[in-house]
Amino acid sequence: MIQRRNVLISGLVGGALATTSAAARKPALIREYKAPRPAKDVDHSVVYRREDEFCSWPYTMGFWETGDGDFLQSFLSLTVVYNDPDNINHDNLASRATDRRMITVRSKDRGRTWNGDEPIINMLDRGNDGGTGSLEGLGPVDYLDKNVLISNFGQNFGKPDARTYVQISKNSGETWSPKSFLPLDGLSSLTGLNSSLVRPDGRCLLFLFESAEDGWNRRPLVYGSLDGGTEFRFMSFITAQHDPKAQASGDWKTSHAFGGHRWFYPRASMLPNGRILCTLRSQRDPRGTMWTEVYKSDDGGRTWGFLSRVNDWGAPGSLVVMEDGRLVIVYGYRLPPFGIRAVVSEDGGKTWGGEIIIRDDGGSWDVGYPNAFEVEPGKIGAIYYFNSKDDPMQVVGGSKGGVRHIARSIFKV
Repeated sequence: MIQRRNVLISGLVGGALATTSAAARKPALIREYKAPRPAKDVDHSVVYRREDEFCSWPYTMGFWETGDGDFLQSFLSLTVVYNDPDNINHDNLASRATDRRMITVRSKDRGRTWNGDEPIINMLDRGNDGGTGSLEGLGPVDYLDKNVLISNFGQNFGKPDARTYVQISKNSGETWSPKSFLPLDGLSSLTGLNSSLVRPDGRCLLFLFESAEDGWNRRPLVYGSLDGGTEFRFMSFITAQHDPKAQASGDWKTSHAFGGHRWFYPRASMLPNGRILCTLRSQRDPRGTMWTEVYKSDDGGRTWGFLSRVNDWGAPGSLVVMEDGRLVIVYGYRLPPFGIRAVVSEDGGKTWGGEIIIRDDGGSWDVGYPNAFEVEPGKIGAIYYFNSKDDPMQVVGGSKGGVRHIARSIFKV
């Protein structure tokens, strides 16, 4: 005789097995997809704006933190006439704009406010005659000294004949050494973008890229300082020589600036565990179809491997290692609605969460190039160039949008 209790137990066991079996058949979640969301507690301000100036590209012009905690941000300023869209076409700026200046603004409160009304003009010319020379008399250079700042920029940016020089300040940017050109070490060209990282052992790494002789193949690479700190030599390539999937290739009938390039604009940050992450820009068209990738090195920059693609679109990306261990990347978004966006990683950059819309009021694609930083625990700041759809001065046709100016945003993550 079957007891009712046995029937109940049998039924419960069978039900449990069926539930377990159903759960086992359910595929494991690989990724969650979240729609872009507005930034929390966001605050915007204008850092520097002049009606007759085209101000741009802070990401490549130099961002430093001094020994006393000040931020210094440089950007390019060109005098332009905004009534003709051709005047602000990037391919025409060199010939149509006048009064080319490098402007530097300072923040003494971790990026909350900036001295845009009293900027420094051509800071890198202070203490030298603007010529070239050797760094030998400056040594030894201790790159672990927070008062030591390094700039690496150059001539013919991104072109097949580009050359890069280094300048060093030992007094937080008050004076700078003459320009000292880096050796090519067998490379066809060398473009610098004020991108450096100091390892805990004191070696300064410069993140640069080579442009092939035809101008259509860019390859990011690393130079390292020698003992004494006054010389730099080639150390490693970050990517393969050619794009294996040809994601940025095409039948380009345009200038090098507006064509496709897979990997360039390398910028590195070190995680607390010693891993180095390097963000790279990839593009098919700089007016929107571009994205940010991350490469990693676990041996101090000697070898590199792919880690993740950060987003669908948006580059270059500025990475912040937050005090709580999270990573944030801020980037310009050059597709409608134009603006500035960010993503957050909680696993060291392997995966990235949904997009955070910092602002989406851009007047055209001509925005971005941010440098990002942690203002205080849980708050991120970014300084970038922008033009607003609400600007009272609007360019009609061509590049469109308002006055190109420098702005900053602070938001909570």
